Amino acid sequence: MMFKTRLITGSTLFIVFIPALFFAPPALFSFLIVGIMGCAGWEWARLLKLENKHCVSYALSVGLIFILLLNLEQNAAHVLYLTAAVFWLGIAPLALIFPPKHDRLWRTFLLAAGPLILIASGYALLDARAFSPLFAFSILLFVWAADSGAYMAGKRFGKHKLAPSISPGKSWEGALGGMLFALTAAFALQDFETALLTGAAQRFGGLGAGIALFALMILSVIGDLFESLLKRQAGVKDSSALLPGHGGVLDRIDALLPVLPFAMLLIHGT
Repeated sequence: MMFKTRLITGSTLFIVFIPALFFAPPALFSFLIVGIMGCAGWEWARLLKLENKHCVSYALSVGLIFILLLNLEQNAAHVLYLTAAVFWLGIAPLALIFPPKHDRLWRTFLLAAGPLILIASGYALLDARAFSPLFAFSILLFVWAADSGAYMAGKRFGKHKLAPSISPGKSWEGALGGMLFALTAAFALQDFETALLTGAAQRFGGLGAGIALFALMILSVIGDLFESLLKRQAGVKDSSALLPGHGGVLDRIDALLPVLPFAMLLIHGT
């Protein structure tokens, strides 16, 4: 029954989101992403144990700030991505290695950082789509393939735990399977000029593109594990029940949160 529910929800999301990614007017797609990040903001606040009325206010604040930033200049967007990079390259890995206590200082910091993390990712998706819907899709497919590959390989071959104190279900075998699936997805679109692998190869060459994709795969794992850390500290299995069979919005976009800004920095940054 759970698998059926998961399949129905996943299929519905795919059927709605992918046509919107390719064909929706820019304004409509922008507000769709604002809504998604607003829902993610509500879940972020719930994981940090805010009261429900404050969670709603937090979500509305994320959405409002996002709307105000929709027309950023490219230089300002670049600063936004770099600021997010500080979190994902510095703070998140340290938190995974040395999990902080779920105290007031940590919660306050995460509440302040939440809008930046969510908006940087959402804006990067809009930025990627403005460049090319196929480029945006190739990033999403890369991360989705990594997630699916990690799940299937972990179920079949997982023996060595990746981070047992944070996410006992994840394994090194699963991570390797996810990497192989992600690379397969990237190579499947290599003949398209605006795809992720093609863009990386044009900018960095073949070896550099491989290193860039490997870095994105590592970041997807960091994003996944960091959300798992937040859920473990909150004592919950899912970020919410907004998506039947899948948990919450954050459960579906956790790996994308660091990958999207970095993809824009790697491919289009200066």
